[in-house]
Amino acid sequence: QPIDKKSLDKGLQSRGLRAVSLVEFARRRRLYDPIAHALASTLAYEKSHFDKLVASLLPLMEKLTTGRTAALLSPAMNAPGDWRPVFDWNAVINLGGIVYVGLDALSDYEVAAAVGNSMFADLTSVAGSLYKYGPGRGFPVPVKPRRIAIHADEFNELIGDEFIPLLNKAGGAGFQVTAYTQTWSDVEARIGSRPKAGQIAGNFNTLIMLRVK
Repeated sequence: QPIDKKSLDKGLQSRGLRAVSLVEFARRRRLYDPIAHALASTLAYEKSHFDKLVASLLPLMEKLTTGRTAALLSPAMNAPGDWRPVFDWNAVINLGGIVYVGLDALSDYEVAAAVGNSMFADLTSVAGSLYKYGPGRGFPVPVKPRRIAIHADEFNELIGDEFIPLLNKAGGAGFQVTAYTQTWSDVEARIGSRPKAGQIAGNFNTLIMLRVK
């Protein structure tokens, strides 16, 4: 059946015929793949509006998906010449491993913030799974719960909305967070909201000051 562009959403009307045809083909055949569906949903935006939305995002994504950063964050699983071990947070936790992440925020703040926030969002997801299902999900034998210690230096460089649920709710999953910062004002300035910074501070049980005014 031919596609009448006038019957499509406004966003799709400004798109190329091939892209529209593929979206319509998947819709009529009731084909569904979560990644393809998410990509296709971006076509619902009118093109000029979508370009404005992603104008500041594209340079950052380019930094995260090229060069050595891409090789670290998204390694090729089937590359025969790459002998580096590939791991995720569950593997590290179950093996009792230690991960050191040097974000180098002084050299490139944007990439450091993006990688750090993504890492904490992923850890929060893992904490939710541990809280609901316990450790060793899918293992044939019981796995002993572990304490997961997170030490965050230069905390004000890392803090974002992704960190708040990790502090707020991850204690029940065995997470223990220790954060280091020069002054609490640095955290308030980074968050941009004193009440939200207070919410973060309220989730730390102990405050230690290593200097006195």
